[in-house]
Amino acid sequence: MAEGLEKRVQRKQSVQAADEALLASLGYKQEFKRAFTPLEVFGIAFSIIGLLPSIASVLIYAIPNGGGPAMVWGWLVASIFILFVGMSMAELASAAPTSGGLYFWTFALSSPRWRNLLCWLVGYANTIGSIASVASIDWGCAVQIIAAANIGSQGAFEATNAQTFGVYAGLIITHAVVCCLGTEVLARLQTVYVVLNVVLCLAIIIALPVATPSEFKNSASFALGTFVNIDGWPNGFAFIYSFLAPLWTICSFDCSVHISEEATNAATACPWAIVLAIGIAGILGTAINMALAFCMGTDLQALLDSDQPMAAIFFNAFGQKGTLAIWAFVVIVQYMMGSSMASGMTYPMLLGASRQTFAFSRDKALPFSNWLYRMNSYTKTPVNTVIFDAGCALLLGLLAFAGDTAIAAVFTVSITALYVAYAIPIVARFVGKNDFKPGPFRLGIFSLPVAVISVLFMLFLGIVFLFPATPQTDVPDMNYSVVVLGGVMFFSLVWYYFPKYGGVHWFTGPIATIAKEAPELLEHEEVPRESTQSESVDTKKA
Repeated sequence: MAEGLEKRVQRKQSVQAADEALLASLGYKQEFKRAFTPLEVFGIAFSIIGLLPSIASVLIYAIPNGGGPAMVWGWLVASIFILFVGMSMAELASAAPTSGGLYFWTFALSSPRWRNLLCWLVGYANTIGSIASVASIDWGCAVQIIAAANIGSQGAFEATNAQTFGVYAGLIITHAVVCCLGTEVLARLQTVYVVLNVVLCLAIIIALPVATPSEFKNSASFALGTFVNIDGWPNGFAFIYSFLAPLWTICSFDCSVHISEEATNAATACPWAIVLAIGIAGILGTAINMALAFCMGTDLQALLDSDQPMAAIFFNAFGQKGTLAIWAFVVIVQYMMGSSMASGMTYPMLLGASRQTFAFSRDKALPFSNWLYRMNSYTKTPVNTVIFDAGCALLLGLLAFAGDTAIAAVFTVSITALYVAYAIPIVARFVGKNDFKPGPFRLGIFSLPVAVISVLFMLFLGIVFLFPATPQTDVPDMNYSVVVLGGVMFFSLVWYYFPKYGGVHWFTGPIATIAKEAPELLEHEEVPRESTQSESVDTKKA
């Protein structure tokens, strides 16, 4: 037994040394404690997806744009394309697992002429996309809590925007507190999140068809074949617009990359976490949507008019007490999502977002970078970036006071911004001047076709999601995604090209925090540049 324990300790030390050596070769010193096991890294990716509560949050996009066929077939089709995106990203994550992730890859792979600007844009798109994901997850959680109050009061309680925002603010604040805990505490929570996620999904898939009264059960022809178009777009466009539901749910999986500097065996754990999380979410999500489609009844307008469509479906099946019991778990899982990415299901989202912000501020690209790039001496976590991301998410939540359509922009921004950040490094790998060498996870000859499909899919859907929810719209009901995302990207360009003080005068990409020769993972042409106080990470020299 003693010999076995000693071998495990030696193996762990060997893996940790390899992880630190790979990170050093990319130009960074080890600042986080590597406390996340491969299973826990998967837990981050899967917890951010948070299937059942996420589907609950976005049923409002699938039901009016096709009904059952959009929920089931739309989810299945979109999941396949999302898996292509995940595989393309997984190859990059395996080659260079660092918290900077997307913008680091962009710099390393892009042509010398464009890499500084593209790195800058990807960093800002990833930052606003991650913060918007935190905001949208927590807003969905707040709406679910309000729905529980409505059910518990038998419809007597109707929340105002201010009351919903108050619940939302409380969720953001508690998520921020959780994400300031030590890395080991956060890592151990992931197993709990994964188990709770899967058990909740399986319970609904089995229990909902059993409990639903016959008057609310639908035939296969209605659930899977009757296209119900309520919002008014042409059927083909409506079906594609319904993809917003699976794309918002199965998104932000780059968070597993942002915690790669806290993971053991990161070059293998991070890419497989991405691929497995997407694959499992695609299968389980299709099953959940199928159960909902068969058990939601035929009056879809009534579901849309309720405070929360999934809560209404559960109420018809389980009654008041049963729905409240199940809904409590839905809210808990949604809350846990927020923390992981930025603050929504709550734990994993805020976690990933804060790590991305920490990495970007490490390279001096964000305002207040000197304050953001600080590691708390007690918790060994970047507390300042958690506070920053949570504060920005709170500001995004103020869109609720402009109306339901305005707050819906947060959901679409979380997709469009992240897809900008996802697509650019994938394109750069194949068109930039680099000698990309894949890590342990590789697609071989399928890399290029998978990448082409991924980028075209993201480009097309990124445009679609800038359209309003209905073809007949006015100022209050327009899609404000282009305003939010366009505003952030516009000001990032102004900041980059600002005379004398802008990033174009001093930003040279990822900054090395350790002087060490890089391995030949990614090789680039040497580019003459002005000297700076901190040497930028070049992929030949760090």
